[in-house]
This record gives sequence, structure tokens and C-alpha cells, in this order.
Amino acid sequence: MTTAPAGTPRPRRSVLYMPGANERALEKARTLPADALILDLEDSVAPDAKPAARERVAAAVAAGGFGHREVTVRVNAPGTPWHADDLRAAAQAGPDAVVVPKVDDPGTVTAVVTALEAAGAPDRTAVWAMVETPAAMFAARAVAAASERLTVLVLGTNDLAKELHAEHVPGRAPLLGALSLALLAARAEGKAVLDGVYNDVTDLPGFEAETLQARQFGFDGKTLIHPKQIEPCNRIFAPAKENVERARRIVEAFDQATSQGRGVVTVDGRMIENLHVEEARRLLALAAAVEGR
Repeated sequence: MTTAPAGTPRPRRSVLYMPGANERALEKARTLPADALILDLEDSVAPDAKPAARERVAAAVAAGGFGHREVTVRVNAPGTPWHADDLRAAAQAGPDAVVVPKVDDPGTVTAVVTALEAAGAPDRTAVWAMVETPAAMFAARAVAAASERLTVLVLGTNDLAKELHAEHVPGRAPLLGALSLALLAARAEGKAVLDGVYNDVTDLPGFEAETLQARQFGFDGKTLIHPKQIEPCNRIFAPAKENVERARRIVEAFDQATSQGRGVVTVDGRMIENLHVEEARRLLALAAAVEGR
């Protein structure tokens, strides 16, 4: 596990779920080109296998060897028989983050943070909250603001579609309102936000179309269920070369104009304002972070 320098955006283009009960999968995770990993104790683990998976995941996190990859642990949901033990084990292992499913209100975040700190979680262990119900969508901003430890909102689009009685269709029209609410909430509170999974691992064109939609919406990355989805996800969420070059021209033109006391800047025939410069600097920082992978 590594920590990016302060102020450097951490790439989270591809965030891959890995089953915590599968020792071979945990070992393979150390070699995959994903930006982040979610070592899963929840949906991918059968009830009778959860205690052993918890020990296996905690040992894997403590052993390290994941390189630049951000390593997180998804615990079982609050209210389940495994939740408290999962939090204690995760706190002691010290991953980059603990991913908490079914977060419907800020009180859940507060309770999780309190439990992690009581169990000795290091300061660098963040909380990622999964928002995957109608109640979570309406409370998303309060959830995002509930704690400084909370750094990422994660869309649980499968559960959300189920709760809405919505169909999974190309373009995701039934979910667009919820996607927008989560994105607005995260950005209002300065947090990152990840899109949900794409279920058909054989449909790469469909996956690429949905990933492009997520990038255009403004998501920081997408959660994945299969390694074959990593490459297209990394490619689509990486800043395009032409956009990086334009961002560099914007920053250079603005800095030159500022040094000369000029208040009006144009690049490629377009007026440039402070908001364009801020976005250009963010894009350049992200491109540099991605290039360092």
C-alpha cells in the first residue's frame, strides 16, 4: 500500500472486487493493473465461509505486496452477524480503506468510524460508503459530509435497480437520476465517487459504452467484477492525450498572461477563465499520477 503526496489526485479509474474466500484470487490481485482493489467479505462469500475469509483477507492486507494499488476491504453490512467482527479485523489489518455496504444515513458512517477507531484503525484507513438504496440517494450529501474519514462514495447500482424495480437497459435511463444525486453529493462535499458494476463480463462493447458514460458524467472511476474489464476502464478514464496537451497550453498561457499583468487569456480561440485553469491543473495532476503507474 502506498500513499500519494498531499494534493495529488489518486487514480481510481478501475476498482476491482476480489472474493475474500479465494486465496488464489487474493494472490492474483497483487499482479493486476487495477488502480484499487476491494477485498470482499460480503456478497462473494457464503455465510459459513465468512470467518475464514475474514482471517484470510486480514492476513493478505497485513502482508502487503500490492504495490501502487489502493487496498480496501468490504465488510458485511451493519446489522448482520459479521459486521462488528469484520470492522475489528479490518481495523487491525490497516487497509487503505474499509468499504461499508448499505449506508443509508450519516449515523451509519459515524458508528463505523467510532468502531474502527476503538479497534485501533490507523489514521490513514479511510471509509468508503456504498450508497445503493433510495434512502441512500436522498441522504447522499449528509453521508458524504458525516466524517473526514469518509473519502469515497461507491454506487451499488445492482441493489439500487432492485429497490427501484428498474430494468438494466443500455444507457441506464432508469438510474440516471440516482447517479446524478450521488455525483452531486460527492462533489458538494469534496469526495470521490465511483460508478457501479457492469454485470455482463462477456459484453465488452456494452461495458465500454457504460464506462464512457460514467466518465462523461464525472465519476472518478468504476467498480469492476472481472479482470478483463480493467484495461478498457483504465484507458477510458485516463485523461486523453489531446486533453492533456490542451490543459498544458491553458496553464502555460494563463501563467504567462498573469506574469505580464494581462487579464484576458485565449487558447485555441476560446476565452479562458479561472475555472478552466483549475480544471486544467487537475487534469494535468491526474495525468501525471496515471503516468507514474
